[in-house]
Amino acid sequence: MIPETRQHNLAYLYALVAVLFWSTSASAFKLSLRHVDGLSLLFLASVTSTVAFFVFLVATGKLDQLKAFTKRDYLWSAGLGFLNPFLYYVILFKAYSLLLAQEAQPINFVWPLTLVLLSIPLLGQRIKPRSILAIVISFVGVVVIALRLQRPADILDFHFTSASGVALALSTTVVWSLYWIYNTRDRRDEAVRLFVNFVFASVYILVLLLMLGGVERPNWQGLTGGIYVGLFEMGLTFLAWLRALKMAKTTAHVVNLIYLVPFLSLVIIALVLGETILLSTVVGLILIVTGIVLQKAWA
Repeated sequence: MIPETRQHNLAYLYALVAVLFWSTSASAFKLSLRHVDGLSLLFLASVTSTVAFFVFLVATGKLDQLKAFTKRDYLWSAGLGFLNPFLYYVILFKAYSLLLAQEAQPINFVWPLTLVLLSIPLLGQRIKPRSILAIVISFVGVVVIALRLQRPADILDFHFTSASGVALALSTTVVWSLYWIYNTRDRRDEAVRLFVNFVFASVYILVLLLMLGGVERPNWQGLTGGIYVGLFEMGLTFLAWLRALKMAKTTAHVVNLIYLVPFLSLVIIALVLGETILLSTVVGLILIVTGIVLQKAWA
């Protein structure tokens, strides 16, 4: 039995590990996409994650839980696996191929607000007027980043780095929110259902690759990138985050750490990718996070 104080400290440790790895994701995506196309990168990452989840289930004795899965359970996992990681990352990697990492990452981070909006028709939830204000603040941040508004006068002479890239980055927030909403209805062990989701997703990706001409052999940089993304954006990091949530006194103790991700990510993007961080990116990100924090406080 782990003492309560030590358990709480371990929860923070697991959460910080997840936050640090997720902060490297944007840079890892951009570096990997220089050497391998998005679909091949996703296949490598998904297979790597599947193996990681399998090893975890064997090590923890949870693999036997698959015996209790019904046909309906597998169909449900097939649907969730289609949303994430398949559809979500197909769109996300395409967005990253069209945008700077410092643009794609903050725009993708507005998913908590998209979740609130989708919860209205899908879950019948009501939204307060001040929550609408919070959402508007965050989406102003998206506009600032997307249009690279360095000063107010730029609104008269704006341009998109890539309008389609911005649209794709925003659409990932819809896919992720749908996945989160439907995932809450799944009461099975989270690690087990993640494993099954990734098995289905790996099959979807392989079929699509074969339909588009087959699986190309990546160079060592592309292979390394795929394995890194699979372990530290998806597999091991998902498990670390789940462990943190389970061990924390309350989820609020660790969930707030997620707001460090986009800011740490900008630092890593500047150091690793050499991107000059624009003032519009910083201002836009502050607006996005402010809106998310206000929405949670006012909910």
